Amino acid sequence: MNNSDTRLSKSVTITNDLGLHARSAAQIAKLAQNVKSKVWIIKDGEKVDAASIIDILTLACAKGSKITLIIDDQSDIDILNDIAKLIESGFGE
Repeated sequence: MNNSDTRLSKSVTITNDLGLHARSAAQIAKLAQNVKSKVWIIKDGEKVDAASIIDILTLACAKGSKITLIIDDQSDIDILNDIAKLIESGFGE
């Protein structure tokens, strides 16, 4: 089975006033490190590894930025949803 058959994605918008900064990137990376395969974040065509704080920060996501989360393995759907909820809640800030 090829990866495109198992990949799932979800689009979210950065809602917190500070955007996607180091602390929020660390929260995403911590969740992403628990997946069986990979979690990716895409913004404006740039795709980065969600388990890397530095990679996430290179996207420079300000408030209102639209990003897409992608998982390579459907068994990681709960983590995809947890990351989406974290972002949609403004990282508790």
